[in-house]
Amino acid sequence: MKKLTIADANQIVLGLQDEIRRSQDARYDHRLHAVLLVAQGLSCREAARLLGDGPRAVANWIRQFEADGLAGLVDRERPGRPSRLSEGQYEELGLVLRDSPLVAGLATQAWDGKTLSAYLQRRYGVQLGPRQCQRLFRQLGFRLRKPRPVIARADPQRQDEYKKNCEP
Repeated sequence: MKKLTIADANQIVLGLQDEIRRSQDARYDHRLHAVLLVAQGLSCREAARLLGDGPRAVANWIRQFEADGLAGLVDRERPGRPSRLSEGQYEELGLVLRDSPLVAGLATQAWDGKTLSAYLQRRYGVQLGPRQCQRLFRQLGFRLRKPRPVIARADPQRQDEYKKNCEP
């Protein structure tokens, strides 16, 4: 049988590894394959080389598997940084964003990252950057709608005058 090759294999390997890291199910399956290779007699170093992981990571997966079985290979919760807003503040913010910023005492017509940042600082004493505030919009189910600038609206009378005076 003829040996098959993949064009640009290095790029393909990197793409596949990214895809494995992106999905929880794929990471679990990847760890299962590592345990399977070690169970079939390969060392952690050899299995890591074949799978493109570090030997220490494979050794950790084997230890977790030995201690907890298949459940040891499942991703655990990662707590992350605690929210600066309490649950009550978060819910209240969802209600406030349904109204205009004018109702909240801000001198602007539409909510954006900077406006929300200023509101949070003034109302709760919480300092968040505009980008984090944009993430809050998305988490609360809002989407950014930019008002159309005045420049985009043309004056029909001036357009007609221009057309009459324009040479073909």
